[in-house]
Amino acid sequence: MSSEPGQAPAPPGGTRPQRLRASAVRAAGAAAAGVAAAAAAIALGELVSAFTGPAGAPAPAVGSAAIDLAPTPLKEYAVRTFGTNDKPVLVGGIYLTLTALAVLAGLIAVRRPWAGAAMFAVFGGVGAWAAMSRSTSGPAYLLPSSAAGLGGAVVLVLLAGRYRRALPAGPPSGPARAPAPAPAAAADAPEPVRPDRRQFLVATGGTVALAAAVGYGGRSLSQSRNDISAARRAVRIPPPARPATALPAAVHPGIPGLSPFVTPNADFYRVDTALTLPKIDPDRWSLRVHGLVDRPLLISFDELLRLPLEELDHTMSCVSNEVGGPYVGTTRWLGAALPALLRSAGVRAGADQLVGRSQDGMSIGTPLESVLDGRRALLAVAMNGETLPVAHGFPCRTVVPGFYGYTSATKWLTELEVTTFARYDPYWVRRGWDRTGAVRTASRIEVPAGFARIPAGTVTVAGTAWATHRGIAAVEVRVNDGPWAEATLAADAGPDLWRQWSWDWPAARPGTHTLRVRATDTAGAVQPEARAAPFPSGSTGWHSTVVTVV
Repeated sequence: MSSEPGQAPAPPGGTRPQRLRASAVRAAGAAAAGVAAAAAAIALGELVSAFTGPAGAPAPAVGSAAIDLAPTPLKEYAVRTFGTNDKPVLVGGIYLTLTALAVLAGLIAVRRPWAGAAMFAVFGGVGAWAAMSRSTSGPAYLLPSSAAGLGGAVVLVLLAGRYRRALPAGPPSGPARAPAPAPAAAADAPEPVRPDRRQFLVATGGTVALAAAVGYGGRSLSQSRNDISAARRAVRIPPPARPATALPAAVHPGIPGLSPFVTPNADFYRVDTALTLPKIDPDRWSLRVHGLVDRPLLISFDELLRLPLEELDHTMSCVSNEVGGPYVGTTRWLGAALPALLRSAGVRAGADQLVGRSQDGMSIGTPLESVLDGRRALLAVAMNGETLPVAHGFPCRTVVPGFYGYTSATKWLTELEVTTFARYDPYWVRRGWDRTGAVRTASRIEVPAGFARIPAGTVTVAGTAWATHRGIAAVEVRVNDGPWAEATLAADAGPDLWRQWSWDWPAARPGTHTLRVRATDTAGAVQPEARAAPFPSGSTGWHSTVVTVV
């Protein structure tokens, strides 16, 4: 074999860059086979879950199990960092992880097909275990992930076999066979596409396209089969037997940038563990009341609507809310009186906890004595004059003033058990949160916005404070380390509602200033300065904001 004068002969298999490029091409093809198999697996899971229930689909099932198993600090980090986008971030992370594993499975399957297929079988097993770990699961929940694992394994074996036939002769791990001598002019010509390689590309692309179509069809079928929009629209909520009085206009100071006194449903915060919203047909819904009661009850939705309904204006907040955070809102709820229902069931002596259970298996525990102490606790069916939105618990949820949502607000309610704290720990208590969950006094500055640049002169500082079921008696504002100044409170609409406030600040000195706020409840307790994280019983500390006077 000869070469040009002064040029070393090419090594077997080509130069090092050529060998690296060939290895990269081989790896890319193997990875493509794995990703295509993963797409097929996800599509099969979506299709089967359309018939067994969307909660059994592999990604939601694994995501729900991950939420249940995640340590509390990680949950708090997710809520703090991603807010209400924490669920899309989790699902996106699951798909990214699956893609990475699919690439690895493809690389393995080119040499050891059944080893790569075993990875998909494990994926299916994990999904099936996750689906069955839910307290509301049944045998059918095994099917979506099982079909996904099996289907993905079969597709991977077929694509890997086709890809091996498309490779040049010689083992992928060793040097390729030395090419036949070629004219120098053709040395850099692109390698012609082999028929087997073309067939692999067509098969891989076709698999991905078919998976996309099947997955989309499965998702659409699932939404169609589980759509309750028409049933929800058909609900006719009766007028309240006990209407709430109209809120006076003076509850809101009318300051631009200040939160509306009543939070629109579309803006009301949502913090829960449900990756897929439970879709409950009201005609099939029932509420079971049992446990330490003399007369267990089973109530249909129509029977619930026939009970005397009453309105309740109430400010609800989430225990995950950081100081000055957004997870709080005020709503006019409509529902049946929860205390009256419990008394009709006959609560037995010794009971001290009311446990609400959701369609998705969530359990919420509320101190029973607080439900029966005269406060307006409801089985809510409407929110701000609208049938309860699905995201907020349709067809029925509990509302108990004075407590954070994690101990008072069971969405998608299907069961109430009268029990004791000694006998049962609800979902969040098992994860270290406080049993009681009483709302702490809180206040925040909303106007001016943080880091705002404002002209010198009189500046309106305004915000909101709440101490649910106790009420707000005073709010004070301080600039830098100066004296506390009492703010003007808007009209008081009741102890179960937040209270808005304002203060005119004579901002004469240019520069950067720190504004702080604190509130005092009607019992005389001043909001503490010391900062505490939300876990385990709610955040504390004075909210502050920094502004620049120019």
